[in-house]
Amino acid sequence: MSSSPSGRPAGFRFNHSMIRVKDPAVSVAFYTQVLGMTLVRRLDFEDMKFSLYFLKFVEDADALPASDAERTTWMFSQTGVLELTHNWGTESDPDFAYHNGNAQPQGFGHLCISVPDLAAAVKWFDANGVAFVKRPEDGKMKDIAFIKDPDGYWIEIVQPDLLGQLGTKAA
Repeated sequence: MSSSPSGRPAGFRFNHSMIRVKDPAVSVAFYTQVLGMTLVRRLDFEDMKFSLYFLKFVEDADALPASDAERTTWMFSQTGVLELTHNWGTESDPDFAYHNGNAQPQGFGHLCISVPDLAAAVKWFDANGVAFVKRPEDGKMKDIAFIKDPDGYWIEIVQPDLLGQLGTKAA
């Protein structure tokens, strides 16, 4: 692995990724109720007619800052944040859909969530009617699942301790 470039200021971190969603009520429910993320902050931009929803896996929701300004500052200092962007009006257009990046032409691929028990996660997704792109037993790469969110974005589901040999000839 390469080392950090000399002279680069310290403290860089990956904060968030953004995807666009058609209906924020449906998408926020999926990410909070099915995947267990916490809606950390919502920002509305009335003059530009869009909203941002920031979600994160949070161990203790009671520890989140109470004021909007403190919570926003906290959220932008974290890692592993997902931003859902909603352009107002898309939720009421039955023909509207975003490109999920996996259809042609391909671009964006997927998000990834690690879980402690892949089999339990698969059962949970089945019980909640989540669509699978790939189940762990399918294909050449075992022990990896792909599900779809309400907008068709792919989410890879992995159990870290099952992947130690991934990318080796023994795998």
